[in-house]
Amino acid sequence: MKKKIIFQVVGLALVASAMVGCRSNPWDPYANVGGVHGESGDYGYEMGIPVSEERMVGGDEHANMFTAVYFGYDSNAIQGAERAKLEEVAAYLQTEKDVAVIIDGHCDDRGSREYNLALGERRALAVREYLIGLGVAADRIQTRTMGEEQPAVAGHNEAAWAQNRRAEFIIYY
Repeated sequence: MKKKIIFQVVGLALVASAMVGCRSNPWDPYANVGGVHGESGDYGYEMGIPVSEERMVGGDEHANMFTAVYFGYDSNAIQGAERAKLEEVAAYLQTEKDVAVIIDGHCDDRGSREYNLALGERRALAVREYLIGLGVAADRIQTRTMGEEQPAVAGHNEAAWAQNRRAEFIIYY
């Protein structure tokens, strides 16, 4: 009788842990490519609404106002030299209260597509957290991951890879 109760308890525990571990909506590593928080589009999103090219500062997604922040291999740590770039972005956002920013996290082409999408997201989120720490309101900062999909430089060497491990800024009204 005691063994039967133990087997029932263990069985229920296994079923319960399996139910907790299952997700009805599994993570889609491709969901953030080209959009923010799983949305898709050409220019990013503001609360799910497409940000038109006209609303971007400079009118062109590729006309970034700020220098990209670069990362070490397989890292989302913000290095000392890159912090000054983020301080410049934060100062601009604190002065220009009517603009917001989308941070795009990028990777080099080493690693799987899924891994690079996740790493690009971690890089964008690290930059976001740093800007929030500098006093920028969280609701003015959005992130998205590009993974390895939009390299800044073509090539399969350290010089190219170093330029592709980055976070870029899109400032919009």
